Amino acid sequence: MTILHSVFTPHVLEWMARFCFGYPFVMSWYWIAGSLLYWFIRERHLPNYTLPPTLPDTPLVSVLLPCFNEAEQLYETMAVLMNSKYPNFEVIAINDGSSDNTGKILDELIHQYPKLRVAHLVENQGKSTALNAGLFMARGDLLVCIDGDALLDPHAIHWLVFRFLTNDRMGGISGNPRIRNRSSLLGKLQVGEFSSIVGMIKRTQSLYGTLFTVSGVVCAFRKIAVMEAGLWTPEAMTDDVDLTLRVQAKGWAVGFEPHALCWILMPETLGGLWKQRVRWSEGGSQAALSATKAILQSHPFAWSLLLIWSNFFISTLWAFCIVIWFTILNLNQFLDGNVLTIYQNFLPHWWGVILASTYLLQSLIGLALDGQYEKGSLKSFGWIIWYPLVYWCLQTCSCVVGFTKALFRPANSKGTWVSPDRGIR
Repeated sequence: MTILHSVFTPHVLEWMARFCFGYPFVMSWYWIAGSLLYWFIRERHLPNYTLPPTLPDTPLVSVLLPCFNEAEQLYETMAVLMNSKYPNFEVIAINDGSSDNTGKILDELIHQYPKLRVAHLVENQGKSTALNAGLFMARGDLLVCIDGDALLDPHAIHWLVFRFLTNDRMGGISGNPRIRNRSSLLGKLQVGEFSSIVGMIKRTQSLYGTLFTVSGVVCAFRKIAVMEAGLWTPEAMTDDVDLTLRVQAKGWAVGFEPHALCWILMPETLGGLWKQRVRWSEGGSQAALSATKAILQSHPFAWSLLLIWSNFFISTLWAFCIVIWFTILNLNQFLDGNVLTIYQNFLPHWWGVILASTYLLQSLIGLALDGQYEKGSLKSFGWIIWYPLVYWCLQTCSCVVGFTKALFRPANSKGTWVSPDRGIR
């Protein structure tokens, strides 16, 4: 303990506490200001998503659908996808060595849907390899990528094409994923998370010019942008983060289209949620670390990524500070016999109340912004009060674990698939 006391002096712990409070407080207002400005500049001028704008052209769009053990939901996913209102698209489903009936179902669906083509990979090689196979089969210059358990909104492709046609520099677009399964507290919390956290961050980052990542469950790219970036990387655990950073490092813009809705399944058990968030954190850390050289040394446009790249590492530092500060604080008090004080550390103090209140305001604004796309989303606000208790702890710990794993992850290991927790339906 002498070493700990010499390093983590009361003065050091005080500054760590200020950082632990100040960083999320400042960033919350940053996301609020950015998302409101995005709405004022862009969203308020556009019609409701059910009335997409008229397109001057309808280029062929290739929808890439990588599949691994998707037999349970594949019929539904394909039926909804084929109901898309965009007039000119093809679907390329890639069976990535599934061990269930996915391949057999896809071969049956070929006869039902003329727009469908199927590729079978002999063994599971990961989502990135599957997407690369689909790219080489694609006839279109625009690629839309969705997961095998996602339900794409009928107008989503239309909105994605609209963004490409109105900006020649647009290399990638993130869609707007919405939670399908919400029968549990975790499901309801994630409804609020995707509006008040994910949606607001993407609005703000898109407004300021760069995105840390598209949503891999629903995104779109120009084929030429993906090829210039070097295709999807098989070693990447999170293909969406990795490709987003590399596409922008090549000078392409990446934006957010909130009208491009996609209904997704998410974990509804703590175990499934923990595994998902650790994988996201490890993959995001891996991508940020590998993109460091490109950001600092490569294409001049790469410097525009410096803001989100820096924020990622600051947020990671914040997670480590939270864990270290809280551990040292309680360890000191435990060794001093102050058990009651340890209990009191879990109760919200004035700074905790201010931070939680700020987050509730952020949540209310986020749900209101997404209310134009998902009717009744404000009903989730009542569940958001549990978000800091459940999610902040889980997210902080998963960030620390994921970043640590990324530092020691072998460089040549591939990101193969495992079947995730898809919640209660």
